[in-house]
Order: sequence, then structure tokens, then C-alpha cells
Amino acid sequence: MILYPAIDLKDGQCVRLLRGAMDAATVFNDDPGAQARAFVDAGAPWVHVVDLNGAFAGRPVNADAVEAILAAIGDRAQVQLGGGIRSVEGARAWIERGVSRIVLGTVAVKDPQVVRDCCTAFPGQVAVGVDARDGRVAVEGWAEATEIEALDLVRRFEDAGVAAVVYTDIDRDGALGGVNVEATAELAKAVSIPVIASGGVKDLGDLKALIAAGGIAGAISGRALYDGRLDLREALALTRAEASAGC
Repeated sequence: MILYPAIDLKDGQCVRLLRGAMDAATVFNDDPGAQARAFVDAGAPWVHVVDLNGAFAGRPVNADAVEAILAAIGDRAQVQLGGGIRSVEGARAWIERGVSRIVLGTVAVKDPQVVRDCCTAFPGQVAVGVDARDGRVAVEGWAEATEIEALDLVRRFEDAGVAAVVYTDIDRDGALGGVNVEATAELAKAVSIPVIASGGVKDLGDLKALIAAGGIAGAISGRALYDGRLDLREALALTRAEASAGC
């Protein structure tokens, strides 16, 4: 299982939201590049970045901050980026700048052909972001609810060449209440696309539970890393040991 430390960008700063509410943001660092470098210095092979303003605006807003992250870590780690990417051209712009994987969320619901076109254009570099509240998908920065079940959405892309699904339980995101292991594991077992857990990871116990569930490809953690509840080096050692054991 791969651990992805998270950098959520709002107004150029590293923040964490509580259950996706933009007015409930806590600023943890005003230097995104330095934060990314710290994660990579600790050994992180990936950094998960979200342009929160972009997710609401439907276009990149924190481009300067993302550029700073890319410049700070160079080729030492890979960047997975979501938020405001709604077209093949938008995806191409970031991949050409050095982003290793783009995450498409809102557009996966509103214009699924874009996901398929991106998978064709950028093989192995496209993930689908599935953000769910009570099992149903939310879009537009989680501000708009749909009646689409998370599993149904993922199944639409089983044959598209999607590299991963980032599954977020919105009600647990930033709340430090524990990851939704059961729902994540059920999704991972129901589809062939690798599933990355997001939302609520609070400590090593959550990572151990995800590993024990089996079949979960990765986990994203933000607030727990920033406030010290989860030690990044210790967490990386755990996930590497699990990978070495072939679990």
C-alpha cells in the first residue's frame, strides 16, 4: 500500500478542511513548496495535491503553488493532482509540467468522455476521484450532491484504462474520526481498478486496518500528518513493510 501525504491548496496556502467546508479551513503552511519538500525528505514517493479553489471554480486557481511544489521536489517524488481539471487540454498542461497523475472528479460525472479521452492520451496517468457522502457522489468541490452511487460511477470506467480511484468519504475528511475501512474495502473488492482510501486517516491504526482489509492500493493522509498524530516516517515504514511482505 502506498501512502500519499496530502497538500490541499486554498488561496496559495496548505490547508485542511473539515468535511469539505471551505469556511472551515485550517492553515498549516503558507509555503507549499517547502511542505512538499518536507514530505519527500521524509521518504514519501508521492505527494497528493488538490487545488481546492480550482475544484469550485472549475479551472486551475492555485497554479503558482502547484508549480512551486513541482519545482521543490523535482524528480525525487511523483505528484498526483486534482481540482479544477475538466478537459484533455487541462490535463495535458499539467502532465507536460511534470505532474505524474491527474485526478478527475466532477468531470467524471458531468462529461465522462473526457475521462476516457484522457486515459487514451495519457495512459497510466489518470485517476478518478470519487467523493461520496452516505455512499452517493458529490461534485463541484463537494458542494453539489448527486444520486449516483459511488460503485456505479467507478464501474462506468472499468474498461477505460483508469490507473486508480481516489475514494473519499466526505463526512470523515479532516475530522480525524477514522477512515471508512468497510466502504473502501467493499469498493476495492467490487472493481478491478486500484482504490486509494481518502478521508479520516488519523493514525497508524487506521493504516493497519486498511492493510488488514486487503486489496486497498493506497491511503491519503493530511491533517493527521500536520498535527503530529501520524508520524510520516513511521507510516512510510509500515506501508513499505507491508509491500515487502507482498500483502
